[in-house]
Amino acid sequence: MSLSIRNAADPTYAKPFEYVVSWKSTSIQLGDHRGTQRGLGLEYRGNVNLVDYPDARRMDIRQTLRDPFEQVQVRQFNQESTTPIYAVCDLSSSMQFKGRQRKLDKAIEVSMAVASSAYQTGDLFSFIGYNTHVLEDFTLPLSRNLHQSKEAIAQLHHYQTMRVGVEGLNDVPNFIGQSRGLVFWISDFHMPLSLIEKTLTAMSAHQVIPIVLWDDEEYKKLPKFGFGTMIDPETGLNRTLFFRAEVRAKFISVFNARRHALEALFLKFDSPALFMHGDYKPETMTHYFEQNMNL
Repeated sequence: MSLSIRNAADPTYAKPFEYVVSWKSTSIQLGDHRGTQRGLGLEYRGNVNLVDYPDARRMDIRQTLRDPFEQVQVRQFNQESTTPIYAVCDLSSSMQFKGRQRKLDKAIEVSMAVASSAYQTGDLFSFIGYNTHVLEDFTLPLSRNLHQSKEAIAQLHHYQTMRVGVEGLNDVPNFIGQSRGLVFWISDFHMPLSLIEKTLTAMSAHQVIPIVLWDDEEYKKLPKFGFGTMIDPETGLNRTLFFRAEVRAKFISVFNARRHALEALFLKFDSPALFMHGDYKPETMTHYFEQNMNL
């Protein structure tokens, strides 16, 4: 039995996490987030007279007695609304790298967890897969259909296309709606920093959550001396290299420098990165929001 299938049978697989948003949703649909629409909710909006808002259930007796014009006052509240949630998934060659687990399989699990979390919160969910272009066979519009979302994402377990890049990122923003939402960008980010910056700029109306999937076997657990097999991020093909202490140290140094560069770039857009080296854990995602998205 493959690792991905065994995990899928585990009740903890793709377990949902808790997230928050730091803005008021403009959606007219009822949900769990602070909104800007007038309606049933707990956030006090202000008082108006009964003529303008004929809802006697919300009559404010105290303000009515104080009104110099003797108009009946009613309280207004903002309703809690939905927020669109997106999982944008890198399907380029480098995501085929497999240490203890194939990167793409981990991306699938994270995407399913995002879908489950959105469903649990009552939000709409969309999945967008890309490599050299946005793959419409692996792209779902916003919906609340959790079964359909998980079923479509699960098809990626069989996806093994090589020799494909990430140029499709240029089109991803066109598949994201105008209303501000949470965008979980799931990738190893082995791509030019200039392309990442361009994409972040194009998605600046949204809150982007970069989920960086790195594997220790890419750079930390390389052979100290002798031949080793590496995956070429450009083609997804294996390359055999002869390692020695200097070469191994250089790999680690390059990855560390890359991490610092990514962290700085994401912070520039107020989108702190979540580096995920090990297994997906829902508490890690929840902790990310507790640390970085406090209201």
